[in-house]
Amino acid sequence: MPSKRTKKGPTKGSGGKGRRALEGKKGTLPAEKRHWYADKQRARAAERAQNRPTRPVRVTDDLHGASVRNRDGSELLIGRNPVVEALRAKVPATRLLLSNSLDPDDRIAEAAQLAGQQGIAIAEVARPELDRRCERHGLPKAAHQGLILQVRPYEYETAENLLDEAKKGETTPLVVALDGVTDPHNLGAVARSAAAFGANGLLVPERRAAGVTTAAWKASAGTLARLPVAQIVNLTRTLKQYQEAGFFVAGLDADGDTRLDQLELATEPLVVVVGSEGRGLSRLVRETCDVVVSIPIHGVESLNASVAAGVALYEVARRRTAAE
Repeated sequence: MPSKRTKKGPTKGSGGKGRRALEGKKGTLPAEKRHWYADKQRARAAERAQNRPTRPVRVTDDLHGASVRNRDGSELLIGRNPVVEALRAKVPATRLLLSNSLDPDDRIAEAAQLAGQQGIAIAEVARPELDRRCERHGLPKAAHQGLILQVRPYEYETAENLLDEAKKGETTPLVVALDGVTDPHNLGAVARSAAAFGANGLLVPERRAAGVTTAAWKASAGTLARLPVAQIVNLTRTLKQYQEAGFFVAGLDADGDTRLDQLELATEPLVVVVGSEGRGLSRLVRETCDVVVSIPIHGVESLNASVAAGVALYEVARRRTAAE
């Protein structure tokens, strides 16, 4: 087989490619214009953070369903049973979203009826829109079951206003403070007891503590609609502020040095502080209290925070009635 011969003669031109290659590259970009430059990277990260939609900060299983709480305190509640239960409890909501392809269901009809009675806006949307809303908030899209309830942020009172209103009342002031209570169901139950025994309001810390959510609202049986709650930055500082205004502070703790039935301060302007079930009162709060009260119990180590609050508030109400 004859070998392949190399064609002799001049080669075809490069079309200027060789000449352009010999010209070299352009000048080096200034540091601030390079994509890897640190300040530019930080600027891009800040821009992305600013344009990113608000992300949920806490996901819970309120009312046996899925819900998400946003940075502004609003909530998105999904699922037929959770939505109906929230509407029955008259949780303050702004909008009820219904899928326009739902099969007839008693819960759907009840949700629409309750929302209409409470003046909540009702909108029918396509199921894919409900799916997108759930995905946007990190919730399972299949869990909405065709119903989404938008709950508006709870409007907290200030500690100063709560103090002023308590002093203006016709009865001896009584305020309940929660120290380290993280379960919203406990918060709601304490609110229910506080309203039943004539308390003027609640004090709850802003951090590492339960806030007013749909779960708290339902556990309160609607009493949070009329019982003001003040969210505070520093509980110890607020308790001292109330003491300066003439209040006594009584903390509830299993290791208290005063039995509940010996609480002579019950008839005075009073703040009852309820600690967490596991840890009790924090050190600084305990040191701030005028008296630390224990509830005599048998057979168990401690009481649930909401149960302890109910027992203590009943004793305060009993003593005040007897003193009249």
